[in-house]
Amino acid sequence: MIQTNYLIIGSGVAGLTFALKIAEEFPDKKVTIVTKANADESNTKYAQGGIAIVTDKIVDSYEKHIEDTIICGDGLCDEEVVRMVITEGPKRLKELIEWGAKFDKNAAGTLNLGKEGGHSENRVVHHKDQTGQEIQRAISHQVHQKENISVLDYHLAIDLITQNNRCLGAYVLDEKTNKILTFQSDFTLLATGGIGHLYGHTTNPVIATGDGIAMAYRAKAIIKEMEFIQFHPTALFDDSTGTSFLISEAVRGFGAYLRTKNGHRFMPDYDARGDLASRDIVSQCIDLELKKSGDECVYLDCSHLDMEDFIKHFPMIYKYCKKIGLDLSKDWIPVVPAQHYLCGGIVVDKTGKTSIENLFACGECSRTGLHGANRLASNSLLEALVYSDKIFNYLANTTFEKSQFEGKVT
Repeated sequence: MIQTNYLIIGSGVAGLTFALKIAEEFPDKKVTIVTKANADESNTKYAQGGIAIVTDKIVDSYEKHIEDTIICGDGLCDEEVVRMVITEGPKRLKELIEWGAKFDKNAAGTLNLGKEGGHSENRVVHHKDQTGQEIQRAISHQVHQKENISVLDYHLAIDLITQNNRCLGAYVLDEKTNKILTFQSDFTLLATGGIGHLYGHTTNPVIATGDGIAMAYRAKAIIKEMEFIQFHPTALFDDSTGTSFLISEAVRGFGAYLRTKNGHRFMPDYDARGDLASRDIVSQCIDLELKKSGDECVYLDCSHLDMEDFIKHFPMIYKYCKKIGLDLSKDWIPVVPAQHYLCGGIVVDKTGKTSIENLFACGECSRTGLHGANRLASNSLLEALVYSDKIFNYLANTTFEKSQFEGKVT
């Protein structure tokens, strides 16, 4: 049996930020992160667009961001949660910068703020088209400086250990030795990401198979709103199944247009926001157009944009398109909707607690009430940062009874 004070399952932004904070607060406590692939593989790494945070209060406001979130969620968001997450955004951004994350700036030295679908103002803080990767890099670097944090890669969590509605740890498969290990922990955090690879076409990496939600379900935790699946409207069209390359929402925010095969800009026909309507609307409109035409995809047209400026903002997307033979100065990108994000999941309260004692959940595997039926673009990293902080503060400021196994567990 392996004993640890804090067991974290998952190594994306949700798990890493909690690990870093709790390890700094309690240097005498043992923090263990288990992840089923290499340590830097997570949904966070593939987040292109950025983090939606109100930083320019002259033109933007918390109220505008709150309204955009609720409208995008089809009115099914928890307004208290929405307000809590959005108003804490600037604090969490300050932390990321202090940890070494670098974000794009304008010539004047202010943050370059992008605009994405469903947003009424420019408020998306970003690092080119690799924001998640930059955040993961910065936090991972900090985590590896902490002597009381152990990161175990290629360790697949199989099941939670529970007694009397209390989580006491987890059974974990060491994929290198093919042995099952028993971890006893005072507190367990599920930060396992989404469910993308339950679908034939998804923008998620292959690790996104819903493990944490399945474990929580088997442990009888409350799960809710699993029907609220978000499809991203602009995944690169590929007739094979598996992971689809994502063409960031920010590309349309930069000025790209959606067109049918014959060149018609169809989004203004459906929504006053045009190409920058929310993801659910754009995906539905693409589906309608494809059903009308019988075509396999629609197209994203970047040819009218300043290509030098485009390459500065979206180097990864430009490079990938060039690799497959697309010259974006003249060629349109073939795109289709693909599964992108789960808005439901393991129900948690405002401190990240699940319905099982000593079990917490954070990030895409959790259902906080922020997203309602459909997530506003670039709210996901924000949610993970805010809730990992809430969980940390709850555990750092609450006295608990020591958890113990009753009987023999091997």
